[in-house]
Amino acid sequence: MGLFSALLGNAGMVSPEELNKKFGKLLVEGETIDLGFKLLRDTFIFTNKRLILVDIQGITGSKTEYKSIMYKSISRFSVETAGTFDLDAELKIWISSETHPSIVKQFNKSVNVYEVQKVLAFHVLK
Repeated sequence: MGLFSALLGNAGMVSPEELNKKFGKLLVEGETIDLGFKLLRDTFIFTNKRLILVDIQGITGSKTEYKSIMYKSISRFSVETAGTFDLDAELKIWISSETHPSIVKQFNKSVNVYEVQKVLAFHVLK
């Protein structure tokens, strides 16, 4: 992921092995990482059991919030692909009966948003 893309807030893919090294302590027995993305400081991880959002807070980044979202609480989601002049793709997730998306994430063009949609649909449709 390029620095310019990261500064714009676009996410780039991170390998499950790298995520396991850094966030393996968050996983429960039998939980595995399917897919993960990193923004400039934040990370979001799709596991076989839940979606984990890692939010680095503050100027020094010493405070971190780990938010777990169970796939069964996701009521709907949308994926918007990048266009010719649009530099990013977008993922929106609605939790329960909320009218506005609870989560909105931007992806750079290097991310296959169809793969993101496929993993999310697989878990939500179980």
